Amino acid sequence: MLWTGRLQMRSMDSVRRFLAEERVGRLATIDARGYPQIIPMNFAFWEGAVYMHSHVRGEKLDNMARDARSGFEADRELAFLPSYFSSPTDASMADTLYASVVIKGTTSLVEDGAEKAGALNALMRKYQPEGGYEPLRPGMEVLDHVAVIRTRPEQIRGKYKIGQHMGRADRRELAAKILERGAPGTERALRTMGFEPAPGGLRMVEEPEW
Repeated sequence: MLWTGRLQMRSMDSVRRFLAEERVGRLATIDARGYPQIIPMNFAFWEGAVYMHSHVRGEKLDNMARDARSGFEADRELAFLPSYFSSPTDASMADTLYASVVIKGTTSLVEDGAEKAGALNALMRKYQPEGGYEPLRPGMEVLDHVAVIRTRPEQIRGKYKIGQHMGRADRRELAAKILERGAPGTERALRTMGFEPAPGGLRMVEEPEW
């Protein structure tokens, strides 16, 4: 149980920050046969809910109209840890450093014009922060040609594993192995663990905190 607790994100601020940085989430709705349908989506976490835009017709919209229960998740793989980091022969020792947020809630179409425009503007601020567009306003005709989906959370769980359960010396040793392996995303993984490359090895820049 202590291990599980150490994996939990400590605050909603951590959850919001993570969701603001992730580009793709996955929405799960329940299809007509009772199976989950999972679709990757652009999204914005705005005003306490997840908002997504969509074509005005589609299976996921039919699913939502039939059963509002849904799930949503976003995840980030930071570094794969090969088994040989821990054992020269035991493949079961392979592991992954990661962060994720999983939401259970209800999903529906947004009908209110002000909320719809606000959600689309939140999406634009996230994905096009350089601007270059006219913000949407209630009553604009374009709002009639796009669906806006809202997932209202009933449960939010954030988890992360970046070596926070390890002592500083062991975490530095693991970071050094990740640096030596040099897989794509290495510098981001090291920063998340609280390190950065430096002459002769690694330098700790801050203790990781989520």
